[in-house]
Amino acid sequence: MSVTVCYDVASVPRRDPNDIAQWKSELEVIDTVTVQPRDAACFEVPAGYGFRIKSINGPQVGDLNLWNKNDLSERFFSGKTRQLHATHVTTGDRLWSNMPALRAMATITHDTLNWYGFDEDGGGVHDVIGTRCDPYTNYLLKQVDYHHCCHSNLTRAVAEHLSQSLKDAELLIHDVLNVFMCTGFTRDTHQYFMKASPVRPGDYIEFMAEIDLLGALSACPGGDCGSTHSDDKTPCYPLVVDILKPADSYLDEFQASPLNGYDGSHGV
Repeated sequence: MSVTVCYDVASVPRRDPNDIAQWKSELEVIDTVTVQPRDAACFEVPAGYGFRIKSINGPQVGDLNLWNKNDLSERFFSGKTRQLHATHVTTGDRLWSNMPALRAMATITHDTLNWYGFDEDGGGVHDVIGTRCDPYTNYLLKQVDYHHCCHSNLTRAVAEHLSQSLKDAELLIHDVLNVFMCTGFTRDTHQYFMKASPVRPGDYIEFMAEIDLLGALSACPGGDCGSTHSDDKTPCYPLVVDILKPADSYLDEFQASPLNGYDGSHGV
């Protein structure tokens, strides 16, 4: 029986590789944010600028949330990103926002792990199929309170950055891009699995901001996620986020990603 891919991926709007090359030609690191192990940190990226998430001391995965800095109701939509690209993303793919905006928030401009592809178990890197480790599921399965799950890490970071209560900040946390994480589905039971990430110090994934962004990144308590997560036993390492500025001449011509063109009438 034949299958039909739901969306014509050839028609998904992408940035011209020549435009990306021009953007990359004069990138300058203007700020650096360090994300401590089992913790999270926020960062801001103006439209047309970029950010680079780097492994520095050891194999470590991260959970990334993105928002429109000027309207926090617009946020990264992992499900639509998965449908428009694939279960795992890499160079040239884009991170899309939720409806009604439904537009590109960021474009992946470089990925040092794009060589990995998919392994013999069906595992790939940088997934948009998982959610984020969280204290609620952890309690459901283990009956233990653990406060350094990525959901809690992101909540604390956003609350501090926005000067909000934990209760209000938690409502902003959403499904993530699992940066550097190696995941897939088992062939027999079709369950979500993780395996040791191939990431090593010096590896990075780089993005162009298509709109003004607020980002939050958690250094997952699972470390390389090769065995367990949601505990304080697994070796964990910091991650670094470099904020990147392209040439002024590029910024002068840059146009932010437009809102989705649908008229919003819903047939009424």
